[in-house]
Amino acid sequence: MSGVSSTGTTPDVTGPAAHRAVRYAKFTIGYNVVEGVIAVSAGAVAGAISLIGFGIDSGIEVAAATVVLVRLLAEIKGGEPDEAKERRALKFIALTFFALAAYVTVEGVRDLVADERPDTSPVGIALTGLSIVVMPWLARVKRRAGLEMRSRLVVADAAETRLCAWLSVSTFAGLLAFAAFGWTWIDPVAGFVIAAFAVMEGREAWEGELVCDDGCDDDCADEGEDEDVDVGADRDADGRGVPSGKRRPCRDGGE
Repeated sequence: MSGVSSTGTTPDVTGPAAHRAVRYAKFTIGYNVVEGVIAVSAGAVAGAISLIGFGIDSGIEVAAATVVLVRLLAEIKGGEPDEAKERRALKFIALTFFALAAYVTVEGVRDLVADERPDTSPVGIALTGLSIVVMPWLARVKRRAGLEMRSRLVVADAAETRLCAWLSVSTFAGLLAFAAFGWTWIDPVAGFVIAAFAVMEGREAWEGELVCDDGCDDDCADEGEDEDVDVGADRDADGRGVPSGKRRPCRDGGE
């Protein structure tokens, strides 16, 4: 199948929105590769656990964006994406999120007990400050493209990028507070916030959040928002399009 759901609306992969979605996925991959390398390097130099965790999260975002890009390109070319492989990839991504959460938690507790003092990281502050600007913009344009092409996959990916934006805020606040006030406990606490985000994203990946289950409307990922968006037509028994006056709820309880 080339659609997001075998029973829901088939995404429009022929229009300009689909090609914008591909460009946004490629940008996500490129940006996060650079972001991750800089963050991990700067975090290692400063001994800042939160910054290292932020960089590792960027690498995970690259893996997730790659899953989205591969599926989009397959749909645009008229191929049939391998759902089983995608789900296995998402479960692997979920495990890396859980590993990240465990790492920053253990290191954070160790630093709190040992009262270790990281160095101030101007590079980390500048990097996360830039991401506070870039990530909300990227989430917004991804969501707009996803709604235009009626793709729950792209809308869900936009929601994940929005989580990354909040992660940028928490890391930036922690680095800035340490630089300003010298609080040694702020870096481990920021790491714990990253761990919480990692568990949230890991659960979504494990449950196949980036792959629509049957019975979900394309914009269920952000149910309750943009109520006036036309999600397209349902299909009757003969395969003909019929107007969809109401949304079908997400089978997993309204994601």
